[in-house]
Amino acid sequence: MNLHTIDTGFFKLDGGAMFGVVPKTIWNKTNPADENNMCTWAMRCLLVEDNNRLILIDTGIGNKQDQKFFSYYYLHGNATLDSSLAALGFHRDDITDVFLTHLHFDHVGGAVTRNGDNLTPTFKNAQYWSNQQHWDWAINPNDREKASFLKENILPIQQSGQLQFVKGTNGDTFTSNFDIRYVYGHTDAMMLPLINYKNKNILYMADLLPSVGHLPMPYVMAYDMFPLKTLAEKKLFLNEAVEKDYILYFEHDPINECCTLQQTEKGIRVKDVFKLSDI
Repeated sequence: MNLHTIDTGFFKLDGGAMFGVVPKTIWNKTNPADENNMCTWAMRCLLVEDNNRLILIDTGIGNKQDQKFFSYYYLHGNATLDSSLAALGFHRDDITDVFLTHLHFDHVGGAVTRNGDNLTPTFKNAQYWSNQQHWDWAINPNDREKASFLKENILPIQQSGQLQFVKGTNGDTFTSNFDIRYVYGHTDAMMLPLINYKNKNILYMADLLPSVGHLPMPYVMAYDMFPLKTLAEKKLFLNEAVEKDYILYFEHDPINECCTLQQTEKGIRVKDVFKLSDI
């Protein structure tokens, strides 16, 4: 097995929304905001080479939305999904599986491409993986979350016949080295890959823990549908990560790709930070 970081660029989101009830005077020290109160975030995906499968975890925001949409999110950076794949010697047509942690636009937008008036799956040779519970939640969204579930990002996957569902039970095995954990605070039935790599366990944090700056327990996003559930899930996973020496892989941290954790007087905090390539 080989793992590769796939950078798809940066975007900006409101700092207050990203840190919920935590005052700006505190979170601004670790994630400084611009003059519009916006903070920069990565859209860092993960490519998994596992035997004859080439699995892409999440796809970034994509490029098919209109200028008005993108003006809200200040996309920047030179990396794209295609350029990051090409730097590793791969092409989008080589992808066999697209594993979608959840269907918010910054995670699934790159899964579908606009070709003239048509919307087609970006990865024509891949199966796309979600779970039935989250899929149903996304295609029948609540009023608070529906701006994050864009039908043009989701429905073409199903219409193409490339959509598959995992079982939806905690501890599902996706491959022999790749298990699935489920969380329900950020959105219903988000999936966290837990990957055994070089005798280490790497937990892909998705939106349970967007960045190192979100490690303190009260640092829960206002975007989360069920913040108290997120709080309970954070406690569970962070304690498990300390106990079992997991490596955390961050999708949104603009600086840090990976870290290990340690217990301190202030609670669970970072032990070491490093790049995936350093493992």
